[in-house]
Amino acid sequence: MHVSTDHRTHSDFPTEFRGAVLRPGDDQYDTARALYQGRAADEGPALIAQCADEEDVATVLRYATAHTIPVAVRSGGHGSDGYAMPGGALVIDLSAMRDVIVDPETRVVRAQPGVRLGEMDAAAQQHGLAVPAGTVSNTGVAGLTLGGGIGFLMRRYGATVDNLLACDMITVDGRKVRADETENPELFWALRGGGGNFGVVTSLEYRAHPVGPEVVAGQLIFPFDQAADVLGKLSAHLATAPRELGLLVAISDAPSLPMLPDEVHGKPALILVVVHTGEPATADEVVESLAALGQPLANLVTKTTWVQANSMLDAVAPYGMRMNLRGGYLPTLSGNAVDVLLEHVATVPAKPGDIYAINISFMGGAISEDMNEDAMAFSRAGAGWLWEAICKWDEPKSDAQYDEWATTLTEAMRPHTLTNGYANLTDDLGEEWRRGVHGSEAKHQRLRSIKAAWDPQNLLRFNKNIAPETTD
Repeated sequence: MHVSTDHRTHSDFPTEFRGAVLRPGDDQYDTARALYQGRAADEGPALIAQCADEEDVATVLRYATAHTIPVAVRSGGHGSDGYAMPGGALVIDLSAMRDVIVDPETRVVRAQPGVRLGEMDAAAQQHGLAVPAGTVSNTGVAGLTLGGGIGFLMRRYGATVDNLLACDMITVDGRKVRADETENPELFWALRGGGGNFGVVTSLEYRAHPVGPEVVAGQLIFPFDQAADVLGKLSAHLATAPRELGLLVAISDAPSLPMLPDEVHGKPALILVVVHTGEPATADEVVESLAALGQPLANLVTKTTWVQANSMLDAVAPYGMRMNLRGGYLPTLSGNAVDVLLEHVATVPAKPGDIYAINISFMGGAISEDMNEDAMAFSRAGAGWLWEAICKWDEPKSDAQYDEWATTLTEAMRPHTLTNGYANLTDDLGEEWRRGVHGSEAKHQRLRSIKAAWDPQNLLRFNKNIAPETTD
């Protein structure tokens, strides 16, 4: 596709745009382009349009369409790919659009795309409610939702997209449309898992659920030499687990906590991250039975608030480090898959100050059993678990080492990993992966057809891209 070269400096950018317009060299430019993925800072966009409202979004999109200019979209900026701020690009920045409205009577939460999960949690918890979403509080709601959305409530209440009621969206030609089950239902089908491929979403409406404010949450820390044994027992143990149990298994360096022996500080450990949102009185038995799978070094699970529980992982998710992220669905937590993951812990090229984790999330419950695979673009068919490997470092010279490690692990896990997956929790793995990530070939072709209807020139291509269906 031809892209106009006359607009790389965007000197003719529309004067009716009301928000801030930032170019390289402007005072706030570097601050505005900072993302979760630090590697994105290596190259900067040509122009960042910080939208004040929906009309600003429409203004940028009409300009881009008129000149056939691809557009990147930044909401929370938490995507590991760094697609929100590509070098030389025109960026629609939604981060200033941060209103959250909670209706305690209908339990509907309405959020603009710049809202972070921690802000939505705090607003909903004022009424004893929560929207099932992610696990790191500075994640943006929009990107998380459009990719699917999984977290500690998914077994009880489903994925974020299972609780999405409607979206307002600005089309590439600058029109405002609404998508829900009755209005533009085909678009709504695609938005629930198809990412930012179809337009720029400016408002999201969710169904919230009673949660907390008191929950039982924390970490069970086991020595690494117990990891294979504990993981080997876990599937059978969890077969009867209540849906109120959210569980993420992390293989990472043990924190330097006073209750842990000095000799395990900074050494690999198995950490069960537990969040129980049911009746607190029933949580003790659930937690004790998990602890009994081995001999934990520490049991840090206790009564806390939902907001605190759902920000436990913030400490290992700092903004601005260089990173890669790989992952996929597992049908079962097989011994062979566990062996591959544990073997690769020994080869992580981590240096002091770097962060790594191999995470395994327990699925099942509402996200797996209550949903129709073809009801939306987001796929979860056959998924019992989700593995992810995340590495973070500061030195550019470490990029190649970490990328090689991640690629080697991905290849080793391929025989155990389903072809469908959760697009948010892995870097883009290429065209073949994109064809399979939403499940069936029929779903992929349906997405291509919807893309062709809403973005035929593929102007929204800085994403895990769905190529528009062609009529050639």
